[in-house]
Amino acid sequence: MTEFTAKASVLIEALPYIQRFAGKTMVIKYGGSAMGGPFEQVILDIIWLKQAGIRPVVVHGGGKEITGLLNRLQIESQFVDGLRVTDAETMNVAEMVLGGSINKRIAATFYKNGVAAVGLTGVDGGLLKVRQKREELGLVGEVVSVNSSFLTQLLDAGVVPIIAPIGVDENGVRYNVNADSAAGAIAGALHAEKLVLLTDVPGILRNTPNGKQVLNQITPEGIQLLIEEGQITGGMVPKVEACLQALAAGAKHVHILNGEEPHALLLEVFTDQGIGTMVIGEETA
Repeated sequence: MTEFTAKASVLIEALPYIQRFAGKTMVIKYGGSAMGGPFEQVILDIIWLKQAGIRPVVVHGGGKEITGLLNRLQIESQFVDGLRVTDAETMNVAEMVLGGSINKRIAATFYKNGVAAVGLTGVDGGLLKVRQKREELGLVGEVVSVNSSFLTQLLDAGVVPIIAPIGVDENGVRYNVNADSAAGAIAGALHAEKLVLLTDVPGILRNTPNGKQVLNQITPEGIQLLIEEGQITGGMVPKVEACLQALAAGAKHVHILNGEEPHALLLEVFTDQGIGTMVIGEETA
């Protein structure tokens, strides 16, 4: 098979997926841990989705950048169950990083490549209404409701929403929200065809006699079993909880994959095999 024939075969393989997903909403969580990889290429892949007729929504993290700035300010970072303990000082830093530098960097990259995008936090338009998750975590919120009509208006206008995971409660207090959890809530509220978590791990791993193995597919029941067995711990817990939340609220399927791999998003969505883990929802993709 020649190089050009191989390229044509890839396009043919993608065709039924393009036809199936055209007009559907896809929420992509671009984790801060994955942003050390091919940043602009990831944005171009999302633009490719949009040009194929898919309606992308981007929710981003920024944990590494937040930790880096906190370190420069000599503020210690603390985590409980994979979530950052957030006092008022840490919250100010999180807002600067998430709602400022990272959010606008992503939006500017879309603009540079000819696509209209708007950078938002969950405070804008009351997009993410939250409540305090646990007192020991401080200003860490869990999503109570999503202003999905606001996002639908943007999508109908052909605009890509870029969302920083900062929420607001009924008293106007702002909270840091885990980006996976925010993306899960948004995907559920929009009844998204897919939620894709781009992170720095290849997917959900299972212990085998030959070492850890990436699961190509898993059910919500399978995830619960791995949690009970202690095979899913630390920062993976909020990720899989976001998967389960999104599926329970109306999203069809969830994917976890390594966003540092070139074109990981396109390979997962538009090829038969995929490269990460798909959490099966309403039907087998």
